[in-house]
Amino acid sequence: MKEYKKRIADELLIEKLEEKGAVVIEGPKWCGKTTTALQVANSVIRMDEPKKREDNIRISEIDPARLLEGKTPRLIDEWQIAPKIWDAARYEVDSRNDEGQFILTGSAVPVDSNEIKHSGTGRFTWLTMRPMSLFESGESNGEVSLEDLFSSPEIISGKNDMNIDKLAYVICRGGWPRAVDMKERAALAQAVDYYDGVVKSDINRADGVSKNPERVKRLMRSYARIQGGQVANTLIRDDIAANDTDSLNEDTVVSYINALKKIFVVEDMPAWNPNLRSKTAIRTSDTRYYVDSSIATAALGINPKDLINDLATMGLLFETMCVRDLRVYSEAIGGQVLHYRDKSGLECDMVIRLRNGSYGLVEVKLGGETLIAEGVKNLTDLRDKIDTAKMNDPSFMAIVVGIGEYAYRREDGIYIIPIACLKN
Repeated sequence: MKEYKKRIADELLIEKLEEKGAVVIEGPKWCGKTTTALQVANSVIRMDEPKKREDNIRISEIDPARLLEGKTPRLIDEWQIAPKIWDAARYEVDSRNDEGQFILTGSAVPVDSNEIKHSGTGRFTWLTMRPMSLFESGESNGEVSLEDLFSSPEIISGKNDMNIDKLAYVICRGGWPRAVDMKERAALAQAVDYYDGVVKSDINRADGVSKNPERVKRLMRSYARIQGGQVANTLIRDDIAANDTDSLNEDTVVSYINALKKIFVVEDMPAWNPNLRSKTAIRTSDTRYYVDSSIATAALGINPKDLINDLATMGLLFETMCVRDLRVYSEAIGGQVLHYRDKSGLECDMVIRLRNGSYGLVEVKLGGETLIAEGVKNLTDLRDKIDTAKMNDPSFMAIVVGIGEYAYRREDGIYIIPIACLKN
């Protein structure tokens, strides 16, 4: 049996079990939801166990409370195949009047809401998991803490041991737990298998509507090419339609994208709306991202060597990987990741905002003095636009890089941080 690699979600799960009667763990398939839940569960029922699946479904229809009997926290894995479990768990939480009773995990395919009578508000809390960050997979040394940056340290220190070949590899391999300890060929195959599963079946299960696999492939390739952009659905439609023999309307594109969102393949980034000194119009469109950079590389059919030969594409997909990691780290400290863009074209790749109103501005650059200088200008231009009479100055400004030997603070106060030095 493989040794369990600790996840940042481990502590979050324990905290949430102390807060509510039941925790629902969501996220893409293969990201480790069930394995993480098993670390703290004291009993478990696997609803989809082949020998017991039909019996479990029948019992859930007749007496669902029986399936909830066991030491707590009790893990109900693949709960969505018997939706009546939801209301039964909600009732048990009320009856027992205690926290930490149940953990519900399942595939990324959403349950039919008509089967659920109660929202679970007040009894359930949710935990979103994603593929592993580099710190969780052991490929970031964690010498720089995101949380510590909010206190504006005068000095940060970290040494980057990841070269460009390894960086290209982890972008393509992704953060799938099963892939992390595999040999390179097998590890890279995991993302391709994931992509094939989405195209052939998972996207159809998201909403029960059969979709054309070739059209799904074209959509996913198009989405891979626009990572980090605020691209309208009409432009995605036009991109797909160029190679589509049938008519294709915007509603169809939207339905495909929404299906990908439901199964946590796509996770777009909302816009940040600060108070500005000027009346500059802020663009509010979401930025397009896959939940993991490896889905994009699988959709495009490219490998680590292809990335090294095309540094522009590598830079875009490096940004997708950084977004994955910063989302994991930010949520661990109660933060949210947003983006900024205004009508003048000024952009900021990520704004990390905490619940107390503190925020940090982050640019992502593959590396090199020219790109870093561009990032510095973007950060300082945005900082100068913010109306500090109405909101605080940014707690920090940072450029996250892929290539670069050290993490350090520049004389102007901007941090340069290799992604392989970062943690929550």
